[in-house]
Amino acid sequence: MRRKKVTVPRERIKTPLAPAAIGPYCQAMMVGNTLYCSGQIAINPKTGQLSTDGAEIQAEVVLDNLGAVLRAAGLSYHHVVQCTVYLADINDYAQVNEVYSRYFSDDAPTRETVQVGALPRGARVEISCVAVR
Repeated sequence: MRRKKVTVPRERIKTPLAPAAIGPYCQAMMVGNTLYCSGQIAINPKTGQLSTDGAEIQAEVVLDNLGAVLRAAGLSYHHVVQCTVYLADINDYAQVNEVYSRYFSDDAPTRETVQVGALPRGARVEISCVAVR
């Protein structure tokens, strides 16, 4: 028995104010009222260069990049319901958490934070998120 292919309306979100995808994926995808943001690393969207600063500065750049993608979809940090934080070194948790709390304070989304073996381009921090309109 063949399954019927179901097509879900979706819109690719792209902004020059965040780094272009460095692989076969898009910055974000809007499906209905839900935005799925690909992981961002600390790449300066103007230069294409990765910040070589510590985890705290990288977290700021990452969250600014995510903010640009959210705004391109007509959303803000307030719409974020879930984040995943990837760290190259779990010892950076406190510094990243301090920066993260400036972007998500009173109404913080759900979140998991994990240490990974490595991140693209030698980044120390990567964050992805899901937001709902």
